[in-house]
Amino acid sequence: MEIGKQIKKYRSELSLSQEEFADKIFVTRQTVSNWENDKSYPDINSLVLMSNVFGVSLDNLIKGDVDEMNEKIKTEDIESLNKENNWLTAAFIWDFFMLVPMLKLFGIWGAVIFGVVFLLGFIKAVKVEKQKKKLDIQTYKEINAFMEGKRLDEIEKQREIAKRPYQKILLAIGCAVAAFVITYLMAVIFKLEI
Repeated sequence: MEIGKQIKKYRSELSLSQEEFADKIFVTRQTVSNWENDKSYPDINSLVLMSNVFGVSLDNLIKGDVDEMNEKIKTEDIESLNKENNWLTAAFIWDFFMLVPMLKLFGIWGAVIFGVVFLLGFIKAVKVEKQKKKLDIQTYKEINAFMEGKRLDEIEKQREIAKRPYQKILLAIGCAVAAFVITYLMAVIFKLEI
């Protein structure tokens, strides 16, 4: 990515220290350092503020990065992420339907097998989230949306919708209810005492 070099170049032209620049765009000095060293990528809000401070267009600021971002979003990293998601989905489907049959067939060992599969699924879920964060997929999608002419408030609105905590709570409750119903039905089918 070229953004780190661009930030450093424009910041130097204005004779701003990392600290002074960070204050102007409402981030920390460490954040600016991470951008300049390509350890992270600025979000769309920071890019807009930077383009204003530097007096350059967003196009000039991010130069060839948009093409590289599009490529990164589309290539093998995303394919790998999709494979991880498929494995994760299979593990959770297994967990939904197999607890009671595993207990019926293997007793306590069935619970152990169930627990191992559940733990592997959980570990895989953590890996998927880390990979998403590492790839900055959300940031890249926001920048692409902005470059396609979507307004910043539309992007913010989508980001806020994704952050709403009650959605995660409702999803967890829904999964718990579904798991309870499926477990109950499986117990009835396998004639286990509840």
